[in-house]
Amino acid sequence: MTTTAVSKSEVAYEWIRSRITGHMFSPGYRLVLGSIADDLQMSVVPVREAIRRLEAEGLVTFERNVGARVTLVDESEYAHTMQTLGIVEGSATALSAPLLDEDALDEAARINDRMSRMLEHFDAHAFTELNRQFHSVLFEPCPNPHLLDLVHRGWSRLSGIRDSTFASVPGRAQHSVEEHAEILALIRADADPLEIELAARNHRWRTMDAFLDALHNRSAHATGEAS
Repeated sequence: MTTTAVSKSEVAYEWIRSRITGHMFSPGYRLVLGSIADDLQMSVVPVREAIRRLEAEGLVTFERNVGARVTLVDESEYAHTMQTLGIVEGSATALSAPLLDEDALDEAARINDRMSRMLEHFDAHAFTELNRQFHSVLFEPCPNPHLLDLVHRGWSRLSGIRDSTFASVPGRAQHSVEEHAEILALIRADADPLEIELAARNHRWRTMDAFLDALHNRSAHATGEAS
């Protein structure tokens, strides 16, 4: 019985998550447990468990007297987090660079190659996970534990929106792969630490700018349709 419950909860989790990250369930969309359970032909119990997982990831928010909704993007919070992450991750990457051996750099290059091959048949969730792995290779050796802690906190704050970033601006994925290659080339060439830091920082900030532009464009489009 337990195995069946876990299995149904996982099915519900993947079903709801894919619709959120694929923008079928847009920010603010109300998640009605009974309707989802009917669609999936299961009871509300595994659906409720799935939604709790999504809430923990930041993709779903519970509102009093309303219930579960797809989390709205707080533009200010997102911008502040990305600005800060760009600074601390850029510094962490620059400090890590002298400690990255050929094996680590080759691993980062292999991950980036997988991301490049994924561009033709794009999967935002899988691409996002590879993106996380790529950057982890570059910043985890950072010898400053306080700086590394700030990087981890920044990534955690973005946990509920990272899939949405590349789903909203899939064109950014191509540029992201190209910029990854540029950062790796700088590290392999023993470039000045400040040059590496700025390349990593600007990479993060370009993603931020692309996502915010997409949000504004969608908002303007929705306003135009409403009028």
